[in-house]
Amino acid sequence: MPRSTSDVRAFEDHATDADLDDLRARLAAARLPEAETIHRAAPGPRRWGQGVPLADLVDVVNYWRTGYSWRSFESRLDRIGQFRTTIDDLGIHFLHRRSARADATPVILTHGWPGSVAEFIDVVDELADPKDADAPAFHVVVPSLPGFGYSDKPTTTGWGTEKIAGAWVELMGRLGYSRFLAHGGDWGGNITTVLAGRYPAHVLGIHTTFADAPPGLSMDGLTETERRWTQETRDFYEGPRGAYAKQQAARPQTIGYSLVDSPVGLLAWILDKFAEWSDTDDSPFETMSKDRILDDVTLYWLTRTGASAARIYYESHASMDPELRVDVPSAITMYPRDIEKCPRPWAQERYRMIVRWRSPESGGHFPSLEVPEHFVKDLQEGLAAVLAADR
Repeated sequence: MPRSTSDVRAFEDHATDADLDDLRARLAAARLPEAETIHRAAPGPRRWGQGVPLADLVDVVNYWRTGYSWRSFESRLDRIGQFRTTIDDLGIHFLHRRSARADATPVILTHGWPGSVAEFIDVVDELADPKDADAPAFHVVVPSLPGFGYSDKPTTTGWGTEKIAGAWVELMGRLGYSRFLAHGGDWGGNITTVLAGRYPAHVLGIHTTFADAPPGLSMDGLTETERRWTQETRDFYEGPRGAYAKQQAARPQTIGYSLVDSPVGLLAWILDKFAEWSDTDDSPFETMSKDRILDDVTLYWLTRTGASAARIYYESHASMDPELRVDVPSAITMYPRDIEKCPRPWAQERYRMIVRWRSPESGGHFPSLEVPEHFVKDLQEGLAAVLAADR
């Protein structure tokens, strides 16, 4: 059983009515620009060619102001179980759901940007106590990255992915989990890779939707699909679509003023990514509900973390150690509409023990929200393969 520790404290935070009234007032008083000059009546990705269409934004803003319930999200967080602890003088918030199963294995799930712990609240229960008795069960830990959500905002530089990975080892140890599994996508995938590469004595194995290959690898021997993946990834980061990352890596403070001061600005900045990075033909709401996206955006708003979350790009953009290797069992899933997809031959140069590789037919950058049932099954099966290989 995990040891009891006074370093870990139960946590609840309920927004004041004044904070929620202020949010609604700001939404009602928002100054909006004119409509985009791309006029396309029919749905389609080109309708978003200049960013979030005005009509779509107005619809979401109106729902955020009159229909969305933040209290419902707060209650869900409390039911899962929220905690805080202090690591290297920084308060870290996390969800912790222990399984009732005696054979459960601890796993840490790490989100990315523009995500948060909101990405995982729909899947925690099924991972901890699956309906299928033959499925593996997990003690689930979901931390908020430094500068995100209810974790503290770093006041000095240095909280990059390497330091965060070390903090996660300390966090899991405080919960009594000296050895554990890890999963992540986006920045969470980067941190999961660092965890596995730097701390193999603690990490049983990993599942990730993000595989970061070493630089300078040859295209020789890649399939046509894999070559297309590499070109799409290169086009994304070198073209205008990667401008958000360059902005947050170079000037997070500048964009941060808008993200902390204007709820509509924050919504547009994040909604643009949910639309562009999801496996949809037009709107992100084809696969994700407004409530789920607004859970995420409202968490950023109420915690005033638009600037502090953006700084993870300043700290760690393109910083993966080219020499880092992962020798623990790894399960990797490449969703077809994700923004970065790595060919398996390239991934194998870093992840030396890939025990399961999957390329589903659908899903994008946010699979836990887009295809939650498939995501849970894939995660269960991937981590089961990892555990079998570790024995």
